[in-house]
Amino acid sequence: MTVKYYKPTSPGRRSGTFPDYSEITGDTRVKSLLVPARTRGGRNNTGRVTSRYRGGGHKRFLRIIDFKRNKDGVPAKVAEIQYDPGRSARIALLHYVDGEKRYILSPLGLQVGARVESGERVEPSIGNVMPLANIPLGLFVHNVEMQPGRGGQLGRSAGSQIQLLAREGDYATLVLPSGERRKIHARCRATIGQVGNLDHQNQSLGKAGRSRWLGIRPRVRGVAMNPVSHPMGGGEGRSKGGNIPQSRTGVPSKGGLTRHPRKPSSRFILRGRKKRIENV
Repeated sequence: MTVKYYKPTSPGRRSGTFPDYSEITGDTRVKSLLVPARTRGGRNNTGRVTSRYRGGGHKRFLRIIDFKRNKDGVPAKVAEIQYDPGRSARIALLHYVDGEKRYILSPLGLQVGARVESGERVEPSIGNVMPLANIPLGLFVHNVEMQPGRGGQLGRSAGSQIQLLAREGDYATLVLPSGERRKIHARCRATIGQVGNLDHQNQSLGKAGRSRWLGIRPRVRGVAMNPVSHPMGGGEGRSKGGNIPQSRTGVPSKGGLTRHPRKPSSRFILRGRKKRIENV
């Protein structure tokens, strides 16, 4: 996959880029795997805005992705590589030999017609799913479970890959894309390979309108607000209010710790993505 450039017919087109979609082979919609995406505009169940700067955007369907990959012993054939408007990665449509169809995240190098399967003792090839206990050390994986049977939670965005570094006892050591080293139970499953669509991070929207299509509304800088609206607002001329950079609610945005130090999962972190949170 490569990134293409628009013809510079306008300032927005001049700086905008888009993928060439060369890896996409079809758009067959399986109705049983589609759910209309309901837009809430960042509001919770009581109608209050809990996530600002969201709203609008194009109508779309959610694809039901099989993150658990628990159909053991039943091989499947890759029918199509499709575009998913709800995520940065591409998805693959699988046709199982028993007639069932499922969507999965499309790893890099997965081709139409390839055979994938899941189980305890399958071949460690691209797209296959195995427990961490059976995956050879050094391989890169994605869609990794944090709890056995819960479904993949780590390494699901475009270009993500997690390296299986070591195993000791009931736990395996993984190196996450952020540099964090974490212990995961060896019975947790992972998919072999790296998530595709690597050039997603190289795309440039080019204009504000493309952000609105994605449901992203304009965000006003805190220093441009009044003091009543933001801790960094107000002042004569350009100023930061004499305080550290922080969010609207006072949470430090640069340098300060925002993660709770006694989070239960912290005991599984061997080395944090930032040196200062090692051995938490």
